[in-house]
Amino acid sequence: MNTSTHPNRGFTLVEIMIVVTIIGILATIAVPNFVQARKQAQQKACISNLQQIDGAIQRWALDLNKAEGQPVTYSDISSYLKNAVICPAGGTTFEDSYTITTVDAPAACQRAPTGRYPHVLPQTP
Repeated sequence: MNTSTHPNRGFTLVEIMIVVTIIGILATIAVPNFVQARKQAQQKACISNLQQIDGAIQRWALDLNKAEGQPVTYSDISSYLKNAVICPAGGTTFEDSYTITTVDAPAACQRAPTGRYPHVLPQTP
């Protein structure tokens, strides 16, 4: 008499295929959401950087009594910025991430100034 106390354990091919299909469906749903969340996070980080740059320009202008329309460069405001400020959407330096011109002009992002998730400062009323 040949009785086994341990039945065959394991998964059948059909069960494994069902699990793989379910994981594929979940990945198909999740990946676009991750991409969208990443772009939104980059937008918010860049807008925060733009606000820091604007604050640095205003502090620099106030300290040195600069009037509106006066030109400003990164070397003028770099000491007013705490960390290196680059656009998270692919910038490597300040110069290839942001454009600053004058005291009264807002800083602009060079990486994503338009599109679904633009990196621009909100307009103040």
